[in-house]
Amino acid sequence: MVSDPSDDRELVDRYLAGDAAAFTTLVERHQARVYSVCLRVIGNPEDAADATQEAFISALRKLGQFRGDSAFSTWMHRVAVNSCYDLLRKRSRQPMLHLPTDQGEPERELGPPMPDHADEVASTRDAAAALALVPDEFRVALVLADVQDLPYDQISEILDVPVGTVKSRVFRGRIALARAMGIEREPRGRSQPSEDEA
Repeated sequence: MVSDPSDDRELVDRYLAGDAAAFTTLVERHQARVYSVCLRVIGNPEDAADATQEAFISALRKLGQFRGDSAFSTWMHRVAVNSCYDLLRKRSRQPMLHLPTDQGEPERELGPPMPDHADEVASTRDAAAALALVPDEFRVALVLADVQDLPYDQISEILDVPVGTVKSRVFRGRIALARAMGIEREPRGRSQPSEDEA
């Protein structure tokens, strides 16, 4: 559901004036899109649901900081992306568990999987699984550009980076995604955008 930015601003103002139902309406309007971003960035439905919930909790706490310089949906995308980054950082810091084995064998490690991406790449890999192999900063830009179909200037606002950096990350993300899907060749006739390209 696409919402009217002025309606969203009015709902924010109503919530800040004490109307709790206004925030519920904002959640209903934006929940599906926020979850979609989280799912594409994180790749796991349960973790995406957690990140979505954390994004709305964070939005609720920080709603007074929404100045209206951009659309509420842009601000909410930024909150969602930050929530995804937080979850990905937390996931990468999970401790490894060591289990002793019988008869003096080396300890086996259990914990967060450490995939060997080179062995996993296959030409039949589906896009969602391949997207999970794209480095985080490129994956986020790629999801916002190619899945959410947001313009580069809006992605620039969400990620708080220059438009040229967004273009570069999307380009690199597409290359990484193609490689993860087993498509090794570089796109013809296109050179990589520079970081300062506007």
